[in-house]
Amino acid sequence: MEIKEIIQKNIWEDFLSQCQEKTFLDSWDWIEFNEKMGRKSWRFGIFEQDKLIAVFLVSKIGAKRSTFLFVPHGPVVLDDKSQIINYKSQIIELLVNKLKEIASQESASFIRISPIWERTKENSDIFKKLGFRLSPIHMHPEVTWELDISKSEEEILKNMRKTTRYLIRQAEKNKDIEIIKSENLDDLKYFDYVYKETGKRQKFVVYKEEYIRNEFLTFVKDKEICLFLGKYKGRVAVAALFVFWQNGCFYHHSGSLPEYNKFPVSYLLQWEAIKEAKKRGCNIYNFWGIATDIKDYDDVKKSKHPWAGLSLFKMGFGGEKKEYVKTQDYVISWKYWINYLIEVARKFKRGL
Repeated sequence: MEIKEIIQKNIWEDFLSQCQEKTFLDSWDWIEFNEKMGRKSWRFGIFEQDKLIAVFLVSKIGAKRSTFLFVPHGPVVLDDKSQIINYKSQIIELLVNKLKEIASQESASFIRISPIWERTKENSDIFKKLGFRLSPIHMHPEVTWELDISKSEEEILKNMRKTTRYLIRQAEKNKDIEIIKSENLDDLKYFDYVYKETGKRQKFVVYKEEYIRNEFLTFVKDKEICLFLGKYKGRVAVAALFVFWQNGCFYHHSGSLPEYNKFPVSYLLQWEAIKEAKKRGCNIYNFWGIATDIKDYDDVKKSKHPWAGLSLFKMGFGGEKKEYVKTQDYVISWKYWINYLIEVARKFKRGL
């Protein structure tokens, strides 16, 4: 096996079209977004006898406390190799050796990987045996909720939680509720307001306007992102950004205003997004992260996780939980431990 940098978009995207386990964080455009954010980035492929069998993105994340190399939701391995532990172990070993070289050149103190692999003992042991340790935080979701939307609309509705299906039907009949789809950059101002208000109310740190704007600009050029605004009596009550990439739709950022909670605007917005995803040829609808301690509806009632309510909302549309191997850190320098202590403190403060 050998690693080569990939510089052609068609080679990258064509390979990923053959893979099942992937998210838009593996897309060509995600690196373009990172570069817009001023992060030095690379796209690598792993080849076996000139055949591409895996790819991964790497970005240099700079911070005052330390600099690290980050691999989001990767590496993505070709489906016919994805269950072979020996192959995967070799891939990670090759990846680490390459990133240690880059870390030396870029003065990075550690490597962080958020694997896109199913959370099994065998997959987790690959990282453990190669000297990785569990990260104190996750950068992107490790537990997601996915819905198969290859079925008919009638089947999807039938498999929803009864309450969710009822609220969608009620919202469809309510003439005061309107869902708007937009690819206009100027409309992000509506999203920004709702998103920031949600952050204040739920006490989470929102992404900066620059982050949201750059993500929108990166994906909109390929018509891979869409802003959905849910209005009640002409006023924006709910706002959400969806990324449509390859065969998946990803519910990435959202917010809502509490004064409209008694109206089912959010339910209709999700249903309209699901229908839009089907029109675009998607067969997977990814609700993104849910609370890590939730298995079913009964667990939601017991959970004290800050995302419990949001998780119940997402699960109501039907689907299944997917768990990826937990985020892994490979320590290179003692500066890692400064970063580690800060992240542990932040995690505790947020109740995660």
